[in-house]
Amino acid sequence: MAVADASGFPVGIHAECASPAEVTLVEETLDCGFTEGEPKRLIADKAYDSDELDAKMQKRGIDLIASNRRNRSKTQDGLKLRRSKRR
Repeated sequence: MAVADASGFPVGIHAECASPAEVTLVEETLDCGFTEGEPKRLIADKAYDSDELDAKMQKRGIDLIASNRRNRSKTQDGLKLRRSKRR
């Protein structure tokens, strides 16, 4: 799994076998980062729409922006989701 900044420069990379869900690897990937500090925002797809992950990212001071999954009520406001469409 890789995390990149707005310019496409890799911020963190973490290798794992293919079986775990990516949502469980976010924290480990951010911990393996090779830049100082952490990103202010993390823009992800629908697979990352999770209350547990959102709470973990809030603890770290990161704003998680992920589209709403079909089976969940709205968890993001429209402004944040418009940002993710520009990525």
